Amino acid sequence: MTDRDGDNRSSQPMPPFEEKGRRGEAPTDQVSEGTDVRPAPTDAGESGPQPGGDALDVGAQDSGGESSVGRRESIGRRVSDAGTKAPPGRGIGQAPFRRVEDQEPKRRGAEVREAIREELAEDRTTRKRRAKTDSVIEMQHVSLAFDEPILEDVSFAAHEGETIVIVGESGTGKSTMLKLILRLLVPEKGQVLVDGRDIAPLSFDEALEVRQKMGMVFQGAALFDSMTVFENVAYPLREHTELTEDEIEERVREKLQFVDLEPDRVMDMLPAELSGGMKKRVGIARGMANNAEIMLYDEPTSGLDPLTTGTITRLIMKLQRELGVTSIVVSHDIRSAFRMATRIAVLAEHHIVFFGTPEDMAASENEYLRDFLGGF
Repeated sequence: MTDRDGDNRSSQPMPPFEEKGRRGEAPTDQVSEGTDVRPAPTDAGESGPQPGGDALDVGAQDSGGESSVGRRESIGRRVSDAGTKAPPGRGIGQAPFRRVEDQEPKRRGAEVREAIREELAEDRTTRKRRAKTDSVIEMQHVSLAFDEPILEDVSFAAHEGETIVIVGESGTGKSTMLKLILRLLVPEKGQVLVDGRDIAPLSFDEALEVRQKMGMVFQGAALFDSMTVFENVAYPLREHTELTEDEIEERVREKLQFVDLEPDRVMDMLPAELSGGMKKRVGIARGMANNAEIMLYDEPTSGLDPLTTGTITRLIMKLQRELGVTSIVVSHDIRSAFRMATRIAVLAEHHIVFFGTPEDMAASENEYLRDFLGGF
């Protein structure tokens, strides 16, 4: 085809902005005055005009006064950020991007679920027990009774960096085992060893020295109601160390940051001003204030919602991974136990009826264990 100037254009492809009647573009000689028809940038992160129908329509300004090209750039950025390309051949008036934005929460939810699955796989790998060394905590054929037998011939060992979770029905002696490790009680038979040393015959001062290696997180946190968060965490440092006030403040800040609390925000708060999860975290910070090598937990997740329970569980695992802390956890929360435990001890009828990995417990054919796990 030859135009009136004599140019032969039959073999030349028509440029995207001059091609008329295709994909709804307005002819360049019909664009209203003041309309910006410059092509959108095509750098990474922006959606410029693409051949094959992926470009947005280039028309006159919309009713809000914003040019369609400017709007295209803005929407293109949103689509690029969402990781989704604009559907081909759709005009601005057909609002395909609203559907993309509506799908954004679903996409993010899928990403979160995938991240949780990856974290669980990582946790399962890093939870594997280190090479066997001398036991940090060990019970050898321990028996204890008051009016009735509490523990009978109980034996187990926790190695460096392990997290041992003790589970069982109420009243079976789980918290009593913590008191024996702290030497608040002494066994009638057997031995309780800490770093290979039998703690039963120790004097009060010697037992106090052994306790300096331990941190205790009580059920309900057991914070001092009349003391601020700072004073609660600083309490063991003032009682058992000779640190200066500046050193104590530095240590308190360090421990609060480790449990994901903002020191400047919480240090002057009273326990009554804290949520349940925050109280638990302050209790953990206080327990580890003296750089404890052994952490003892009595029902650390009781009374907490599922999200906060997950936070406390991850924090206990963080202590194991990053600081190599040996932990003994008493819990009724089977899901948390399976996630945090290196090994699990099941107490029933005054005895430990199972001591092994969470995988072994789940696969056990023992009728009591299957009934105990229930629907888990």
